[in-house]
Amino acid sequence: MTPQKVLFVLTSTATMGVGGKPTGLWLEEFTIPYFAIHDAGYSIDIVSTAGGAVPIDPHSVGGESARQLAENGRYLNDPQLVAALAETPLVEEVRFGDYAAVFLPGGHGTMWDLPKSQTLADGVVELFTAGKPVAAVCHGPAGLVGATLPDGRPLVAGRYVSAFTTEEEVAVGLRNAVPFLLDARLAELGAHLVKGEPFKPTAVENGNLITGQNPQSARAAAALLVAELKQRSAVAAEEEGRAAG
Repeated sequence: MTPQKVLFVLTSTATMGVGGKPTGLWLEEFTIPYFAIHDAGYSIDIVSTAGGAVPIDPHSVGGESARQLAENGRYLNDPQLVAALAETPLVEEVRFGDYAAVFLPGGHGTMWDLPKSQTLADGVVELFTAGKPVAAVCHGPAGLVGATLPDGRPLVAGRYVSAFTTEEEVAVGLRNAVPFLLDARLAELGAHLVKGEPFKPTAVENGNLITGQNPQSARAAAALLVAELKQRSAVAAEEEGRAAG
């Protein structure tokens, strides 16, 4: 059976607005899910909203805990993966229908570009309506705010969703730096917010929508996605076996 592919869509935004503080991808929100999915035997493609080099938030690599994180170390010692983030294709260059799932890591950069990408919004809806998993963590759910179902409803309406909270924005001193408050916007779109303690792991699976609250939730969100992919792989293998028999 051909290995299933998972698509990662990353931010291309390097500053919080024009002349703002440096931002970008929060590294562990990429590395933890990436290696969890990779180690489970699935292939991965990486794209970004503007193509080229993906900016990495300096705060996500400079601290002691970030340097000690095993997955960050694997990334830094993987020249091919480092090179992949240094030259990503545009999100417009891929066909979402070719993938078994999509994962949207966070980092504050996502708040500026993911909501504006119609290609991303359409791709997320394509996978979601096909029953395939759509996963996002921390600020990654910013990529869901523009996703509208064929009947005109927001994709998140009536669904349980977790994302970086206003309380957490206040705690990191960025309440007034972001273009909007992600949890408030998701609530406005009709989502049922699932809020855990600040900076503690919280992840929720609602049908084929998987979301995590903060960087600390990356591992839990990745585990939910891998479990879902494995279940789907097992079902597909069983169906292939019946067809061959």
